[in-house]
Amino acid sequence: MQKVIVICGPTASGKTGLSIELAKKINGEIVSADSMQIYKEMDIGTAKPTKEEQQGIKHYLIDFVSPEERYSVADYKKDAKKAIEEIIQKGKMPIVVGGTGLYVDSLIYEIEYADIEFDKDYREKLEKRVQKEGLEKLYEEAKKIDQIAIEKISQNDEKRILRILEIYKATGKNKTEQEKESRKNPPKYDYQVYALKWERDDLYERINHRVDVMIEQGLIEEVKKILQTHKTFPTAMQGLGYKEVVEYIAGDLTKQEMIEKLKRDTRRYSKRQMTWFRKNKQTIWLDGQVEKETNINIIMENL
Repeated sequence: MQKVIVICGPTASGKTGLSIELAKKINGEIVSADSMQIYKEMDIGTAKPTKEEQQGIKHYLIDFVSPEERYSVADYKKDAKKAIEEIIQKGKMPIVVGGTGLYVDSLIYEIEYADIEFDKDYREKLEKRVQKEGLEKLYEEAKKIDQIAIEKISQNDEKRILRILEIYKATGKNKTEQEKESRKNPPKYDYQVYALKWERDDLYERINHRVDVMIEQGLIEEVKKILQTHKTFPTAMQGLGYKEVVEYIAGDLTKQEMIEKLKRDTRRYSKRQMTWFRKNKQTIWLDGQVEKETNINIIMENL
């Protein structure tokens, strides 16, 4: 069975650097598994690798969706499998890299997502309720519908809270039930899953530094430009690093409050990512604090 390498882990853990060095060693190409790097124009806040950072290694599924578009996990799975097949046909090694747990799981567990038609009216109704009643009320409703799914997300993750409600309305089944039913087919590839781990304080220090660098690089200007250029943002502006800046631009936060909130939210997100990836029993954990070469050798030994 064709091997496919997966490198996952929390934000700021060094996935990008490790994957590029590995790709150079094993004639690989990279398929992103990051739900924010898909968006065009959103470069700084998503830590999207620049052309220089990519070092000539071809990357798939980054920088190809407009901020105005919706992009589902089902869309991702279809596009990612197409990219993996294209890499294999070239005689190269596919390396899936990213921190979006849903994206990773859709591949390694061969989850088939029901083709649920997007109900624009119901989404607008839910969004109005958020404004009127507060997100906490809808969070509690989603919790009653799907306790397991709600434990994996933040109480402030509006996009995923509303999605739980939408799936239930459209199908009469909750998201967890659907995923259980959908894992009927064995995976097409032999996914070798690796995740980077760090001492918590060291990872948090890296996260705080990354946020400072993003602000220096022009994250606020990036968000302002997107807000001026596009009319609607069904998903994009709810992303970590963007929603906080939007609050600052709207005058709801001072600049310093925005920076501290972004650091705090990112630290919390990294904690949820670690919880998510620990669930995957096949994961081989790599020490993010050692030389890249050490981890590359571990991966190559298992090929």
